[in-house]
Amino acid sequence: MESQDIKPRQPQDEHIVENKQLNIWEALIPVIALVGMLAFNVFVYGDNALSGSNQFILLLGAAVAAVVGFYNKVTFSQMIDEVAENVKSTTGAILILLMVGALAGTWLISGIIPAMIYYGLQILNPTIFLAACVIICAIISVATGSSWTTSATVGIALVGIGEALGVSLGMTAGAVLSGAYFGDKMSPLSDTTNLAPAMAGSELFTHIKYMALTTVPTIVITLIVFIILGFTQDTTGNADTSLLLNDIDSTFNINGWLFLVPIIVIVLIIKKTPPLVALLIGTLLGGIFALLFQPHIVTQIAGTDSLTLTSAYKGIMDAITVKTTIATDNETLQDLFSASGKGMYGMLGTIWLILCAMVFGGVMDAIGALTRISQALLSLATTTFGLFASTVTSCLALNVTASDQYLALVVPGKMFKKAYEDKGLAPENLSRTLEDSGTVTSVLVPWNTCGAYQSGVLGVPVVDYFFFAIFNWLSPFMTLTFAAFSIKIKQLSAKK
Repeated sequence: MESQDIKPRQPQDEHIVENKQLNIWEALIPVIALVGMLAFNVFVYGDNALSGSNQFILLLGAAVAAVVGFYNKVTFSQMIDEVAENVKSTTGAILILLMVGALAGTWLISGIIPAMIYYGLQILNPTIFLAACVIICAIISVATGSSWTTSATVGIALVGIGEALGVSLGMTAGAVLSGAYFGDKMSPLSDTTNLAPAMAGSELFTHIKYMALTTVPTIVITLIVFIILGFTQDTTGNADTSLLLNDIDSTFNINGWLFLVPIIVIVLIIKKTPPLVALLIGTLLGGIFALLFQPHIVTQIAGTDSLTLTSAYKGIMDAITVKTTIATDNETLQDLFSASGKGMYGMLGTIWLILCAMVFGGVMDAIGALTRISQALLSLATTTFGLFASTVTSCLALNVTASDQYLALVVPGKMFKKAYEDKGLAPENLSRTLEDSGTVTSVLVPWNTCGAYQSGVLGVPVVDYFFFAIFNWLSPFMTLTFAAFSIKIKQLSAKK
């Protein structure tokens, strides 16, 4: 087989190599081996599998694929060339991830993220407690880009408040996770929100905008159900968040002017400003607002007593690049601020995962495995709905077998990309389906890293909150409904 000339400029321009010598069973060998190794790895490492061992398993999966390729006379240089092109196609996504980390850092020290949490907590009302839990966790998760951080901080507090009010722990946990995963799914700060379009070949903000078509109706239905459930609850007592609010207020200078920065970034995005430019402006404005409104935080990070040119530079630069810590006696806030303020450094784990996934995907491309798998899937999924259903099923299966949220996005994203292109479907269809079925359902599987983490943190077994995590299990049904009735299914502008 001759090496093909592939020079993609963007992820969506990437082509998958065809190898006529490969049959479907040979193509599936690396996938089966990868899933098996991942399942065992998660069994051994649990939550810590996200720290690097899963990435190495992806490289082992690539090695298995390489053996299949050598057997079919694909040269090592062809595989390396394809890996290089795959990595090249993710350049934009990697740069955006780094800039997202930088933005989160300056938005923390400027008080923007704390302000979102501060005002979000004030909408608590015992009568609509469950719906308020959804809204609060959604706001905080959008602000931080992390469902894990949201549940481990405010989520724990809300479960405690719910228990004091006499609300079912399962209901409260379900409301917390519904809101947390809505924010995780829709926030440009979220690693999964960046990972899904990187795998599918779509663009970050296009992906978020297109994903809103299925996500907004799902969260609206979720809120309606929780409002109804809330009125059926016989609650007593008060949802007292005064201590948390006072601690935020004593640590930061909270005021409405802080929302000017996110408003400017949103306007830039609406005006179709390139994402990197919009994020860079948001990062720089966050740094300026930190100097204007939180100079004591900047000097604290810089390790000095007074604000000078040197300390200002060091404090802001540390927030942009490395993990920063905001001093507070409140453990809940300490955890939240520590998780939010990781800077560019905090994104390296996801970038590491993307690079290793591109190695696996590149070798699979080079040996022709993805083409064979795509052809087989297309032969089974003869309709657009069938293709969407196959994607949803694959994501769910990987969440159950591989036990990892990220891999439920990476593997199907890489496998189905060519199939969607062949059907004339825009890549955001795939990235949206990956998130609707891969990101949010991970928390419904007890042995998945997300399910194990969330149930452990909230102190509520998965079986207790499963039914009440309405947003999470409703999302795959919503995306399939849109596909079944051909609602907002975007086509490629021109078929190749």
